[in-house]
Amino acid sequence: MQCRLCRNSNLVSVLDLGATPPCERFLTATQLDEPEVTYPLHMRLCPDCFLLQIPALITPEDTFTDYAYYSSFSDSWVAHAQTFVDDAIDRLELRPDSFVVEVASNDGYLLQHVVAAGVRCLGIEPSSNVSDAARERGVPTVTEFLDPATARRVRDEHGPADLVVANNVYAHIPDLLGFTEALRILLADDGHLSIEVHHALHLVASAQFDTVYHEHFQYYTVLAARRALATAGLDLYDVEMLPTHGGSIRLWASPTEAARTPSASVQQVLDLEAEAGLHHRDGYRGLQATADEARRHLLEFLLEQRSSGARIAAYGAPGKGNTLLNYSGIRSDLIEYIVDRNPYKHGRYTPGTRIPIHPPERLAEDHPDIVVVLPWNLRTELVDQLHYVGDWGGRLVFPLPTLDIVQPRQSVARGLDVTPSLDGVLR
Repeated sequence: MQCRLCRNSNLVSVLDLGATPPCERFLTATQLDEPEVTYPLHMRLCPDCFLLQIPALITPEDTFTDYAYYSSFSDSWVAHAQTFVDDAIDRLELRPDSFVVEVASNDGYLLQHVVAAGVRCLGIEPSSNVSDAARERGVPTVTEFLDPATARRVRDEHGPADLVVANNVYAHIPDLLGFTEALRILLADDGHLSIEVHHALHLVASAQFDTVYHEHFQYYTVLAARRALATAGLDLYDVEMLPTHGGSIRLWASPTEAARTPSASVQQVLDLEAEAGLHHRDGYRGLQATADEARRHLLEFLLEQRSSGARIAAYGAPGKGNTLLNYSGIRSDLIEYIVDRNPYKHGRYTPGTRIPIHPPERLAEDHPDIVVVLPWNLRTELVDQLHYVGDWGGRLVFPLPTLDIVQPRQSVARGLDVTPSLDGVLR
């Protein structure tokens, strides 16, 4: 394996999660008697450019032609997108004749707000099912994978973009150099690029190993991201630290021709990374042991609860949850079933662990004692949504970054939402 940024072949192992199936390959009932192909999930560090990466054992076409993830099923994520759009319109002084392009635009969760603001826009989304959903909500969308050829066709037809948005996609492409070149092609010479991506600072510091899966080919520090952007003549000029996905960064870049002065935050975040040891290979040495310990704590808890007769279900079937389930060896003997808001997943089974997935209403019908929240990064939103679990004395369990057990308060009259109590939280 060579580094996909600098081509160094002397990569260093930092996290080996064994072999798992692709995390979004949910099974139908008829597939349960068929074999599943698994692939190594082994993250390595380039000691030259400090890009964290896994081998490209599956292609984007394997995952994103028909995709199980719809961004709009997370209320907090839609709200996050609207805040970004509102702020970007003010910050960049976008007008109706401006042009915004979002790459990996999914079901139009973000561009719907650009459309509502009256700004010209276009989504580029490879998955036919979610791009159909975007067009149904009035978001202009082309169903394509972004590469330099696609970027040239879009630019020739629609003109250069004043803003290109690439949220939670910069980790998903194995051809890092070609994709970065395509982003530059889309941009006007005085345009702006905004990228949101999970920050390796949090991955390493909190052992967020469930963010590692086969459709995430690389993981970024600001140091590595700045080097990647520079390969296509893009200069990083601002960084924002965000709470999304357990800790993300928003990178603002522009073509070298624009010559924007970097903000103080760029150096501030670089300093944070250096202080955490992430600009040296030694800073990554403890990741495997910390991930192993987090897995052990979760398994000990679930085994103890099952031994005492507790019924355990889970909420949410995100890709990251499937990394956690497979690495921990958790199957339906420990977690009886999972509920999820996405109808695409109903009646299907998790890859590898084969736990059945039902609509969320199943929780209120069944009254499980424990509900493990697999999208733990949406904690604030989901503690509020799942407060009714407290009506029958149920508890919510957040498995990472540390094992937290929450006893929600019971609902009040007329079903009004209440703020959950965090009494009795275990860490």
